[in-house]
Amino acid sequence: MSSFAAFNLSKKVQQAIDEMGYEEPSPIQAAAIPVILSGVDVIGQAQTGTGKTAAFGIPLVETVSADHHVQALVLTPTRELAIQVAGEFRKIAKYKRVRALPIYGGQSIGHQIRTIQQGVQIIIGTPGRVLDHIRRGTLRLSQVRTVVLDEADEMLDMGFIEDIESILQETPDQRQTLLFSATFPNEVRRLAGRYMSSPEHVTVNRGEVTVPRIDQVYYKVLERNKLESLCRIIDSEEVSLGIIFCRTKRGVDELVEALLARGYLVDGLHGDLSQAQRDRVMKRFRTNDIELLVATDVAARGIDVDNVTHVINYDIPQDPESYVHRIGRTGRAGKQGLAITLVTPREFKLLKQIERETKSSMILREVPSLADVAERQAEIWRNRVIEAIQDGGLGHYRAVLGRVIDDYDPIDIACALLKIASAGDLQAEEQVDYDFGDTGASPGMVRFFVNIGRAARMSPADFVRAISDEAGVPGQAVGKIDIFDRFTFIEIEEESAPFVYEALKQTRINGARVNMEPAKPRARVRH
Repeated sequence: MSSFAAFNLSKKVQQAIDEMGYEEPSPIQAAAIPVILSGVDVIGQAQTGTGKTAAFGIPLVETVSADHHVQALVLTPTRELAIQVAGEFRKIAKYKRVRALPIYGGQSIGHQIRTIQQGVQIIIGTPGRVLDHIRRGTLRLSQVRTVVLDEADEMLDMGFIEDIESILQETPDQRQTLLFSATFPNEVRRLAGRYMSSPEHVTVNRGEVTVPRIDQVYYKVLERNKLESLCRIIDSEEVSLGIIFCRTKRGVDELVEALLARGYLVDGLHGDLSQAQRDRVMKRFRTNDIELLVATDVAARGIDVDNVTHVINYDIPQDPESYVHRIGRTGRAGKQGLAITLVTPREFKLLKQIERETKSSMILREVPSLADVAERQAEIWRNRVIEAIQDGGLGHYRAVLGRVIDDYDPIDIACALLKIASAGDLQAEEQVDYDFGDTGASPGMVRFFVNIGRAARMSPADFVRAISDEAGVPGQAVGKIDIFDRFTFIEIEEESAPFVYEALKQTRINGARVNMEPAKPRARVRH
């Protein structure tokens, strides 16, 4: 199955999938979507990171109607997964009048009840909170047509078997049941045997994810400085031939335009190009008429060019397999290759997941400063000048300079020619830095206000752990933490503050939504 169009989805769902940047189904999606759409029960063996959420999300959104009652229920082991799955459903249902609601412990049950009463078609929840709603009479499952047990092995490991059975007994006997699990211990088999009817099995073996021998580095960049950071990295690396990966077709087009405007030799490759256009771009790449090829994952398949020196992940890939496929484009035929990944605060956890699953470690590098770039460019130009002198054949250029040599100092002439030749190379923009102003912090620190405190069962260790997990900032960069009942003040080292701010300002800690803002300075006491 090479295209989502082959599933004959409604225009509204297809449009949402196109906007999400999916160019073709992943193996689990290609195998599961048509079977789920046919209405039978399905057992899917797939791990996180294979695209399994969309594998059941697309058929569910496709088949539910706009009627104001719950038609599909997804059970997940954790609130984090419930939130993540609901976010994916919302993207798929962008153009349909379908509402997906995550329900989980730690969030106001009153808010959840009000939303359910307004009319929700899909519920994604943890077993405990779903059962709580059923017992209160605020959630009725009598018209549910499909139930999904996501990460069933995890749910059973966490002791949810009785809750799951109680919930399934509240749903119609004629429902469709979908069970997804990475492993199949006896408890999962027993559950499937009791509650599923002649299920079809869909298995996707991920296999061992191994990384070729390539130097791997990453740069922590702020979203607002991403393009400028990329340009500085390219300028300081001397990329002979590089592939830059973007997540979406639109992302490819926008980055190509931005790099062309800055004078780079670049072209783009994605799924919307005709075969003739693709051939033209690849010919330019193979003959070094362009230095940089910007591509999506799908478009880059089949690129077999031996002398690619750099692979740059401008957008971090969504799963470890994509990462391995991408970076395997460099370091071929025994040559040295470098894989560079740009990581924004919101993507840091994904980077750590890729490192874990590929059993590799990426080296953190600092984005070059303007002075670093200028020095590197100067070194490159010095080497080019030396090469040109050693190659000889300068007689014609002596004649061109003619009397200029008699009238001006030879060193001034050389400097002037270098200035003309490198005018485009030595221009760079300043990074757009955060100015948090006076936040009443200790010297060298920035003080932040966070809207959760003891009432959300938060301790200083919870905050330090969240900052480390979400932003990759070490504990020693965290200063004083003052926790009150409903809010907290945290001090972060100035250097790490922007990254922590972008990573945490719209995230969740212990299930609670976090709002993080620079603190206002403490009121000064007058004597």
